Amino acid sequence: MSVLIKPIITEKVTADSELNNRYGFVVNSNANKVEIKKAVEATYGVSVEKVRTMNYGPERKTRYTKTGIQHGKTNAVKKAIVQVAEGDIIDFYSNI
Repeated sequence: MSVLIKPIITEKVTADSELNNRYGFVVNSNANKVEIKKAVEATYGVSVEKVRTMNYGPERKTRYTKTGIQHGKTNAVKKAIVQVAEGDIIDFYSNI
């Protein structure tokens, strides 16, 4: 299983990448900060200064239907905010 699952491309993260050189990724829930740093450096060829991680638990929902009460939940996810060195950029939109 790969450490990096997908990049986060939202308004908030895009603004943070333009102003502070920070990029967001959805990562494997078992990955630690050292593994995330090595994976980003190997994949994108940048030098990483700092890694911040966040664990988000599942969202639980209940629906009341004709057949009874339906319980469900989304998957838990781990996000990482990676700060790269000054002058380095990650281009998610280039077709390599």
